[in-house]
Amino acid sequence: MPELLRPPPDDNGGAIASTGAGGAMDLATSEGGTLERGPGGPYGGGTAGKPRSLWSDAWRDLRRNPVFIVSGLVIVFLVIISIRPSLIAGGNPLSCDLAKAQEGSQPGHPFGFNGQGCDVYTRTVYGARTSVVVGVCASLGVAVLGSVLGGLAGFFGGLSDGMLSRVTDIFFGIPVVLGGLVLLSVVSSSTVWPVVGFMVLFSWPQISRIARGSVITVKQNDFVQAARALGASSTRMMVRHIMPNAIAPVIVVATIALGTFIALEATLSYLGVGLKSPTVSWGIDISDASPYIRNAPHMLLWPAGALAVTVLAFIMLGDAVRDALDPKLR
Repeated sequence: MPELLRPPPDDNGGAIASTGAGGAMDLATSEGGTLERGPGGPYGGGTAGKPRSLWSDAWRDLRRNPVFIVSGLVIVFLVIISIRPSLIAGGNPLSCDLAKAQEGSQPGHPFGFNGQGCDVYTRTVYGARTSVVVGVCASLGVAVLGSVLGGLAGFFGGLSDGMLSRVTDIFFGIPVVLGGLVLLSVVSSSTVWPVVGFMVLFSWPQISRIARGSVITVKQNDFVQAARALGASSTRMMVRHIMPNAIAPVIVVATIALGTFIALEATLSYLGVGLKSPTVSWGIDISDASPYIRNAPHMLLWPAGALAVTVLAFIMLGDAVRDALDPKLR
């Protein structure tokens, strides 16, 4: 073997073994992945050439972020009491006694009573269910609809891209609260679904713009061009190569928007066009308690405080996810 083609010696004086066809060392990586060092070899924790993806890096950073841990615990607690509010509140939120109207804290009723004599503590606990359902359903609907429309427009471009841009411009010009006052005022249903549908209808343009820009950026990468050159179909490129690498900004915005949707539901319910009785909602309780804020402030402070903590927890969670998924912030 000529001297120039001989493998370099290792630390013990031997030659480093080469792998792969033709004696070349193969290091496998995936799109967006990085090679990590570990005890099993120079690249990889126990397996040579093991890739480390963006998602594994993000999860590792999130586990070390106290903001994510605190907000995550608060959200887990909210989800648990939303599923089983009877775990911490044994009463009926619709059971009222007018003789106790506006009374303060009593044994067994730590938050006092509202203007109708209903237990404020029980209504505050049961109100979490409505807020979580509205926020989660609206966020999922917006993320799915916006990602599909924005992703397709960004991938194919042309007429579909231009039409999407003009439609989103129209929606951006309509104030959300004003749109809710107009559309929800003619709805008589007391369920959460008209409110969720309104939020999805007016909020998908923002997600679609973000998905469109992310897809346009990703489809210009070399691994997408290589897949196209190898004959991959448009569906395969979107599902296997583009969307997994373009979905991170959508997840971040949808997570932050979840807290915004909860606040928007409370605002619309406060104005009388969102959820309606007998549905238990923090917005309804805040609206009913506003005229009595001087005489019985406890009627307003507890549901308003629960709403503030919930919105803050979801916004903090979204900020932590954004910091973990944005490579520029590393």
